[in-house]
Amino acid sequence: MSSPSFQSEIDQHTIKLIVGVIAISLACLTALFSQNPLDSISAAYHESGKSRDILVGFLFAIAAFLLAYNGMSKRELVLSKLTAISAMGVALFPCRCGSHPEIVPGLHAISAVAMFVILVFFCWAFFERARTKKYPQARIRAILYVVCGGVIVVSIATIAADFLLDEAIRRKIPRLTFYGEAAALIAFGVAWLTASRVIPFITHQKERLSILP
Repeated sequence: MSSPSFQSEIDQHTIKLIVGVIAISLACLTALFSQNPLDSISAAYHESGKSRDILVGFLFAIAAFLLAYNGMSKRELVLSKLTAISAMGVALFPCRCGSHPEIVPGLHAISAVAMFVILVFFCWAFFERARTKKYPQARIRAILYVVCGGVIVVSIATIAADFLLDEAIRRKIPRLTFYGEAAALIAFGVAWLTASRVIPFITHQKERLSILP
């Protein structure tokens, strides 16, 4: 008979941990294995080799785990599924990067914006839960969620503003989109890694969880 403490399925905290690690590493790994400097993370789709494989594979991995994640409410359940669909949209419908045309014009951008907007909501949801707890580590987590949500908003707003200004910002910062997407993804990853409640320093011993049986 198996031990009562053994979990036969991945729980929500392990999902958050895995999603967080994937999101944090996505930008770094696509850039590392790209043969050319990437103007955007999505441009890795048009690279041959590992960079494209990492982009598509990691996005589908994030989508798969988000499909399995139901959150703590019906709203989180629905939004996690929409985020998963958006992540798959980013992977399946590449951007109009350089001379490469879009399969469905605008769908890549819509998917990316939808994904990040919903991720801001999750930062807020995590913040709301953390701020009700009595532990000082929970207050630190609450601050981290606000910072992560703010970074996502500023990053995406900057990219959108550059588009509306006919790439005026990008003429001064050529890889603006890459930096903005990387910042947003890392913020997303940090928020979910924090919410996994497995990191010591920001999780009180009484609420800390272990992914090991």
